[in-house]
Amino acid sequence: MRLSARVDYALRAMAELAAQAGAGRLITADRLAGAQEIPPKFLESILLQLRRGGIVVAQRGPDGGYRLARPPAEISLAEIIRVIDGPLANVRGQRPEELGYHGVAASLQDVWIALRASERLILETVTLEDVVSGEMPARVRDLVADPRAWV
Repeated sequence: MRLSARVDYALRAMAELAAQAGAGRLITADRLAGAQEIPPKFLESILLQLRRGGIVVAQRGPDGGYRLARPPAEISLAEIIRVIDGPLANVRGQRPEELGYHGVAASLQDVWIALRASERLILETVTLEDVVSGEMPARVRDLVADPRAWV
């Protein structure tokens, strides 16, 4: 799995917003950018995508900024990734079930579908609340505990 810089920055910015969610405060893009060392102009376009995707709410003006549209426990990493980069797994821009492999390569389609299912098992169950609290679901903890996961 390859995550784009946009997705990495979006996830980091959303974690910052989630950490402030209990306070109900708006956080400026500059503050988010500074906290996570994200280029401010790049973050502005990411926040626009997240707003359009219904994940953040924006308010303009001198007291403006951003906040989560829903509680952190209701926003999965998969949802953020989909808003920023589209479907979790694709091959040449196509969904795995739409591919038409033939002959000896036909079973590759099964591999891509299994890969997407595996990604979903993790990314759809991990929420922003999990990230901020550091309390990962058991499936994630089990995978991370395996030394082979680190190489």
